[in-house]
Amino acid sequence: MCTRVIWPDANGAVLVGRNMDFHKDLDTNLWTQPRGIKRDDGVKGELSWTSKYGSVIASAFDMISVDGINEVGMAGHVLWLAESTYSDPTESGVKLSQAIWLQYFLDNFETVAEAVDWVTANEVQVIQMPDPTGGKPPAIHLALDDATGDSAIIEYVDGKPVVYHSRDHRVMTNSPTFDQQIELVKQFEGLGGDQPLPGSTLAADRFARASYYVNRLAQPKTQLEAIAAMFSVIRNAAQPFRIPDPGKPDASQTIWQTVSDLTNRRFVFESTTRPNIVWADLADMDFTEGSPQLKLDLVSDLTLVDGLSGNVTKKFEDKGPMTFLSFGILEALEKAAAAQANA
Repeated sequence: MCTRVIWPDANGAVLVGRNMDFHKDLDTNLWTQPRGIKRDDGVKGELSWTSKYGSVIASAFDMISVDGINEVGMAGHVLWLAESTYSDPTESGVKLSQAIWLQYFLDNFETVAEAVDWVTANEVQVIQMPDPTGGKPPAIHLALDDATGDSAIIEYVDGKPVVYHSRDHRVMTNSPTFDQQIELVKQFEGLGGDQPLPGSTLAADRFARASYYVNRLAQPKTQLEAIAAMFSVIRNAAQPFRIPDPGKPDASQTIWQTVSDLTNRRFVFESTTRPNIVWADLADMDFTEGSPQLKLDLVSDLTLVDGLSGNVTKKFEDKGPMTFLSFGILEALEKAAAAQANA
């Protein structure tokens, strides 16, 4: 369960904030993904591409892109949507595994409009992946935003993409589906209705609070003020540490937050369990073809009292490439486990 908010008119800049809410640590690190990387769909390998744009991403288990921004100012954010329903891979058609879904857009598109055109023209299938830690398979939807202030939300219902594309779609949370969220929010004071602004951690209530407060932000005088203002909104929609609600194991605490400045190409990360905020400036990073994928180890280095803080643009290190989870990798692991069991 998560929240994403876009502020498209922050004194000439477009900012996006998001909370990652989950019931366990995702071992999140930051990675650079340069131009010129060859990838495939992670399903059957029928779709392949070479990354056109470099990006900085936040990963889950160093196998899945869950948040990030590319060098031309398009960003994406993966959130949970329990109502998502996927289809089995067909013999034909464009397919993407959940693990590579976000990365495809960061690799290939400059604007939300380009990405939406591609999805609708190809009726892209997103294929559900097993949880690599053995938990519940992900049920997710995707928000895209760009430096022009455009916004889109892509959800999967009955195996097919449902796209909500509008600059007015500033907020996204979780259940129910987006079409119902934009109707529910109209009942609250300041958003079209007369009911008081709700305060619970329910997705619809977080949607209402984020919608209310992002539309009441004062114009910032500096980038620092803009980033601080966006953090104030997403913190208001954050969830405190707690035992998960009965029957809702994924309705859990906020474990980290990001703010992306799509205009000035800055990616800011804050963990809720470690004391320091860090940021990277994409303009000062090397995304040239042939350059290595670099990793910022947040799992280890943010735990240190004198560890990472502030501008970490030059502190990413070459620790080998990130390997995205794919059905090929899963099959190889299953075969290895079977062989070991029979040995």
